[in-house]
Amino acid sequence: MYLSIMKALPTLLLLCSTALLCSAAPAVEPVTCSEDGGAAAARMAAHHIDENHDHGYKFKLSEIKGNKVEKVDDGCEIELQLDLMETTCHNINPKHFEDCMIRRETQRAVMANCSVRMSVRNGDAKVRNYHCDTRQVKTDSEMVSICADCPNLISLHDPEGMKSVKEAVQRVNKNTTNQNYFILKDVGRIKIGWMMTGMNYRAEIALVESHCPMGSRILPEACKPLCPDRARHALCRSSYSKSKGLMSVECDYYPSMNSTGLGDGEREPICRHHGGRGPPDHDGHRGRGPPDHDGPRGRGPPDSDGPRVRGPPDHDGPGGRGPPDRDGPGGRGPPGHHGRDHDGHGSWWSRPS
Repeated sequence: MYLSIMKALPTLLLLCSTALLCSAAPAVEPVTCSEDGGAAAARMAAHHIDENHDHGYKFKLSEIKGNKVEKVDDGCEIELQLDLMETTCHNINPKHFEDCMIRRETQRAVMANCSVRMSVRNGDAKVRNYHCDTRQVKTDSEMVSICADCPNLISLHDPEGMKSVKEAVQRVNKNTTNQNYFILKDVGRIKIGWMMTGMNYRAEIALVESHCPMGSRILPEACKPLCPDRARHALCRSSYSKSKGLMSVECDYYPSMNSTGLGDGEREPICRHHGGRGPPDHDGHRGRGPPDHDGPRGRGPPDSDGPRVRGPPDHDGPGGRGPPDRDGPGGRGPPGHHGRDHDGHGSWWSRPS
């Protein structure tokens, strides 16, 4: 369903779509210690990285660069060298990462080179740790020869870019068909380019439904998000001109995982929301998880010492957002683009287990 709201110049267009984009994951293959079992191990590793981050975009396995298997008494140790490609699916998108489209080069595609260590014991496999370096597929100079007019990625701290984000969130909250206010969850990327109207900023932002009813006197900025399984999410793309202000906002809405209605007098449960500690800013400090293009610190993976699994499970809902960086069990995967420079460079790693 699309809802269009037309205003006087400049025209402001709000397109809202609600769609269930879940799709069945391919059949799970068990990870074994055979030399030809690299594909199953790589898929599990990519799934592990993708399902455990709560910011930015999903990554997709592109190529297995290396697969080393060392046999031990009760199983084996596996070392993988993987190339992952960033997709256009934000982690709030319930679509399985293997069904997501890889970002085109002209869209400033980002790739990750990952070293992954896994263990298989008595038929049970798990990811032990990993280290990844990210970069744009093409450098800025290479992009000039490919697409001189393509917009450039800029810092997520850019004042004018953040102004465009703030105005986009405000415009979304003027959509009276929403029951509650939405608040900013993540700035995925901001691109800048020249148009006839002047400098144009295009942002991709992820929003989460808050506990504040639409029309309440509470400022949306002061609202807290609903519990992850009860909140709706939205991925919005905005266009903003320095001379004309916000020009358009288009949003894809994703339903909550738990749509059970509240009983009479029952209030929404209160959940604790943890911030991630993952990848660094562009100054190169340590971090974890596939980082962002620039801006605030990203959220990424620590150790992967959680429960053993038999290969990657199906991803049949929005659960691929995953928790942020931690020093304890459970790997936390790539976030969006907060932790790297605008040229896409960055690093993340998990602590050895």
